[in-house]
Amino acid sequence: MKNFAVNQIIFTRIAAVLAFMLGTLTVIAGLRVALHYSIPDYTILYWLLYYNIILGVISVLASKSIWQGTRPAMYFSAFILSSHALVIIILITAFKEVAAEQSIKAMGFRLFIWATILSITLLSKTQRNEVH
Repeated sequence: MKNFAVNQIIFTRIAAVLAFMLGTLTVIAGLRVALHYSIPDYTILYWLLYYNIILGVISVLASKSIWQGTRPAMYFSAFILSSHALVIIILITAFKEVAAEQSIKAMGFRLFIWATILSITLLSKTQRNEVH
């Protein structure tokens, strides 16, 4: 059982670091564009820019809960994953003619990472319940 607990902690910590890094990088990239320090050569969807900054901040906040393995980690992860899923659907349907390919790829990447993080938090919660 001890090896199991150690592995569970390692995976949870990896998920937390991923959430923190992805959130931080998203906020930095978004603020650079919002503050005109970086001007991309594609159309900027400002609602998407602000969405990314807000969800980046939420991701950083969620990373603490994920690190600690608390119950809100699962809710944060599900919320962020669901939000990204909804946004990518909107991008590839309603905004397919104006959404930059980079934006769609970045959202797809975030979607994959958050699906992984949610899987880890759910698996961790399920296994904790079985052990106790």
